[in-house]
Amino acid sequence: MLHAQNTRSSRRLAAAASAHKTIRKPFLGLAIGAVLVAVAATGAVYAPAALGAIPSDAAIAKASDVVQDGKVALTNATALNNVVAASDVQPDSVTAVVDFTELKADVKALAAKDDLSAGELAELTDDVVKGSAAVQGKTAALRNALTAAKEAKAAEDARLKAEAERIAAAKAAEEKRRAAAALAAANTPDGAKATARRLASERYGWGDGEFSCLASLWTKESGWNYQAYNSGGGATGIPQALPGSKMATAGSDWQTNATTQISWGLDYIKRAYGSPCAAWGHSQAVNWY
Repeated sequence: MLHAQNTRSSRRLAAAASAHKTIRKPFLGLAIGAVLVAVAATGAVYAPAALGAIPSDAAIAKASDVVQDGKVALTNATALNNVVAASDVQPDSVTAVVDFTELKADVKALAAKDDLSAGELAELTDDVVKGSAAVQGKTAALRNALTAAKEAKAAEDARLKAEAERIAAAKAAEEKRRAAAALAAANTPDGAKATARRLASERYGWGDGEFSCLASLWTKESGWNYQAYNSGGGATGIPQALPGSKMATAGSDWQTNATTQISWGLDYIKRAYGSPCAAWGHSQAVNWY
């Protein structure tokens, strides 16, 4: 906190007050006497230099206006300093705080102007005018720097967001491409056979012998073509489900995904015949399963 006795303005006030007290008390009578002598000798009345000229009403009014301007400058600077201190973005090109220590002291001194001579009042008024202008300039510069820093951060945040979205979109597109490639591979006859062999072993424990029967069964039924369709009866897909919509219990993509058709077909064989070889034997006997 600023101590009044350490400021330029307070020293000026102290000196002025001391001078006035010295004049007004011990030497007041002598000063008055000097005035009377001057009147008697020349017929002119004047204020002794030691007393200092009394400020005019206009000078006092101007000082009051200047004090108000100074207070406005101080208020604006204080508010901006608080905003900068609380902000997560700091200006780069200027100091992050407006220093108004000297102006604050000058405004306080000018507000208490009763003991100032005309010359001192004029000098202090000029100091406050200049100090207010300087603080206003620093406040404007800091405000502009803070705005620029915020705009720069917003632009960088937008750039980073756009880059993250671009990367995410590229990743999603790559995953979609891989999924499409995997689906296409799985939908080929060889891919479908590999999937059937794996699922038969993992889910039902059927080995190569059972898979051999399964391969023969579905080669006869559809040639392992997931798009196979029997126009005479409506049997559909690799397992020739009748109707094909039965396979929806294994997945909504039953029309386009060989793996979904195989899952349904293996489950059907397990429930209806117990094993692929039993289903194949039935098919050989009656030409359907």
